[in-house]
Amino acid sequence: MCGRYVRRSDKQKIAEHFHANPSPRDLPMPAADYNVAPTTHQPIIRQSRETGERELILARWGLIPFFTKDLKEIKGLSTINARAETIATSRTWREPMKKRRCLIPVNAFYEWPKEGKPPKRPYAFELSSGNLFAFAGIWDAWKDGEGHWLQSYAIVTTDANELMARIHPRMPVILHSRDYDRWLNREETEQLPLDLLRPFESEAMEMREANPKVNNVRNTGPELLEKAESAAESGQLPL
Repeated sequence: MCGRYVRRSDKQKIAEHFHANPSPRDLPMPAADYNVAPTTHQPIIRQSRETGERELILARWGLIPFFTKDLKEIKGLSTINARAETIATSRTWREPMKKRRCLIPVNAFYEWPKEGKPPKRPYAFELSSGNLFAFAGIWDAWKDGEGHWLQSYAIVTTDANELMARIHPRMPVILHSRDYDRWLNREETEQLPLDLLRPFESEAMEMREANPKVNNVRNTGPELLEKAESAAESGQLPL
């Protein structure tokens, strides 16, 4: 799974890296966040229906299906992650998977050990190159009773690679840049790009202990990527 990630790149950097146009052009971008949490609005890249070009928009993390009648319907349900194994068949995911796929800009992400008792020590994962990268995502648009639209997204997850498996059995799908266009293509075809939903190469990733302060969503600074040296610094008892 993936419940927190890092986005330190600004709008210009993201737009340049992914060759995307902000939509609208004066799109307000949240400040760099080293502890991106569900329900916040974050940048995603999708293919424009009008031009076919890549566009950068803001959307809510935690997908709200288009068929939702009331937000109370999804209260208590986790829609931040979509499992690759059921993404083409699940009622929640199958329509977005067909024609509403997106890229989610990421600098790093966190994971906690699957086993063990809390408090669990978080680990940070990033590319060995240090470059900005993209999770595979799907998005949807929901209209409330007053006619207001809310766009939202989910991160696609798959089996963990060898590196991730040391901590957790699952990981977010990381896409290679060569596959971006294929993933974003909005034309409905019988052949969905399910083959892209595979573990990323372990040798191209790095893992290190992160600061336990990441457990609190109110902490959003760069110190979260650094291992705390003491219990006082982390705000928790040592494990």
